Amino acid sequence: MSSVPDGKKLVRSPSGLRMVPENGAFNSPFSLGEPQWVPDKECPSCMQCNKKFDFLTRKHHCRRCGRCFCDKCCSKKVALSRMCFVDPVRQCGACSRVSQKEMDFYDKQLKVLMGGGTFIVTLGTSEKSETMMCRLSNNHRYLFLDGESHFEVELSWISSMQVLTEESTPEGGNCRASGMLLHYKPMGSQDPQQLRMEAAEDKKTASSWLAAMHKGAKLLYEARDQ
Repeated sequence: MSSVPDGKKLVRSPSGLRMVPENGAFNSPFSLGEPQWVPDKECPSCMQCNKKFDFLTRKHHCRRCGRCFCDKCCSKKVALSRMCFVDPVRQCGACSRVSQKEMDFYDKQLKVLMGGGTFIVTLGTSEKSETMMCRLSNNHRYLFLDGESHFEVELSWISSMQVLTEESTPEGGNCRASGMLLHYKPMGSQDPQQLRMEAAEDKKTASSWLAAMHKGAKLLYEARDQ
């Protein structure tokens, strides 16, 4: 499945232009669907400041939460990569702050994840380990592990993710990410599997990759709960 090309198409919605996969099954696991807008008839006033809507006070819908606001409470246009918008879109104050924080993940952390890190990988309860390069696929849907062998884990299979830490200085006090423990259930399997990754020689790069993966996990679980 990871070898299937992911074509893109430009679609127009009431919220704006979006660049989405031609096949919805290939959506990024970090992405969010567009919300249902609160019907105009159900919001006679701003849902933030309670100002009544009239001819002069127009209503606007936040593209992230779908609620109704006046122009003052919904004036910011912020990039919303998780919904695949081409241009920045109008959002309320609370949603714009969340979207701005997420921009760091899309601008920086995804590049770190796709760049990869080198880990000592152990599958299941096996006593055999292998040094492998782990990276996120370009479509964000798979973890690729490459060494003497090749292994893939689809992010949608992952049920839990635990970052392992170690003291970064001999004196102690500061901890850094040193590994990760994944539990996942492959499609068609009833039995959960375990994958353990521990940083190899380049611990700094591996630690940065693990920190980025930890941030990605939060977005992954949020998208599942939508």
